[in-house]
Amino acid sequence: MESVMNKTKEKMENAVVTMEKRFTNVRAGRANPNMLDGVTVEYYGTMTPLKQLANIAVPEARQLVVKPYDKGALAAIEKAIFEANLGVTPNNNGEAVFIVIPALNEERRKELVKQVKQIAEEGRIALRNIRQEANNELKKLELSEDEVKRANEQVQKLIDEFNKVVEERLKSKEDELLII
Repeated sequence: MESVMNKTKEKMENAVVTMEKRFTNVRAGRANPNMLDGVTVEYYGTMTPLKQLANIAVPEARQLVVKPYDKGALAAIEKAIFEANLGVTPNNNGEAVFIVIPALNEERRKELVKQVKQIAEEGRIALRNIRQEANNELKKLELSEDEVKRANEQVQKLIDEFNKVVEERLKSKEDELLII
């Protein structure tokens, strides 16, 4: 029973971490190198993550500078960022690619809040699925009815705890998005 509880808690922690990683991809009008995490560049015929090809810096609050280790990859990097559909337009000065993050208007902020709420809901669904798995595993164990009931209550306490964490993270991300 204890191993089921530990495994369940670990899975729930991972679900929250995954949700937080997805939150970082929702930009709040500020430059964040993480927004380029999913960008891959065709480099000598191989799709390579941008982070392996260039140094990404944040010189100002609304600007990213992508400085490639190999200047020959500059055009490919610029193209990959543009095609990643991040809502930004990269500019190439021959040395590096500059990305200016546009200020968010109210409509776009509300869209981003909806997106964040959707991510949080997917996190809650993941937690519920983990709870269901745990309850099914507990039923398979040869425990008395009372022990199964107590264990299910412990699982419910765990999910309540993690749902509070999801709500806190969602609230802080919403606040971050709505601040002008």
